[in-house]
Amino acid sequence: MTEIHKPIELYYWPTPNGWKISIMLEECGLPYTVRPVDIGAGEQFKPEFLAISPNNRMPAIVDPDGPDGAPVSVFESGAILQYLAAKTGRFGGETARERIAVSKWLFWQMGGLGPMCGQANHFRVYAAETIPYAVDRYTNEVNRLFGVMNTRLATHDYLAGPYSIADIASVGWTRGWKRYGQDIADFPHLARWLDAVLARPAVQRGITLDIPGRTPHDLSKDDEARRVLFGQRAR
Repeated sequence: MTEIHKPIELYYWPTPNGWKISIMLEECGLPYTVRPVDIGAGEQFKPEFLAISPNNRMPAIVDPDGPDGAPVSVFESGAILQYLAAKTGRFGGETARERIAVSKWLFWQMGGLGPMCGQANHFRVYAAETIPYAVDRYTNEVNRLFGVMNTRLATHDYLAGPYSIADIASVGWTRGWKRYGQDIADFPHLARWLDAVLARPAVQRGITLDIPGRTPHDLSKDDEARRVLFGQRAR
């Protein structure tokens, strides 16, 4: 008999962190309902969302079929990926050694690739003023991290060996390489991996998941959205 899951509530906005979870839900074939969290409008600070994600960051999920049959909420994208991998038995590693490798590369993404790409993007694209030291610092760090990925992927098809939540966590950030001042041609093994992951139908569905009627915030012009997201106003 096919197991029937109640839809997971996905608190989401189309960003590299949001895509991690939409991709994973699509890869696992789990039913889900999107609950938009307009981060440019400050909806992440609403009390009802803070009750689910006290760090006022999306994504977050509420699974009505938690481990003990009761609803459970999970925040932090890496924790959500681990939760869904455990729930479905997919993309978390089949053996003890594979699970160790998945954890290593997932935490590498959470602690390094995502934050450094985010900072490079911020100081190169969104900062109210150009700060050359910050631009150089984060552009160079993304370059170093891309080099780490390129070296790893020279001998492995995917970051942890088999395709896993480590790749799901990394693809949304890596695809924005132009915004971080990088040339993907400098990283041929990374480029091969990026093409392979982006070719997966579930990845394509997850990354193109949008909010009906959404009006994107142009952070170069939307002073209020900049204040909400970054605590700063254009000068």
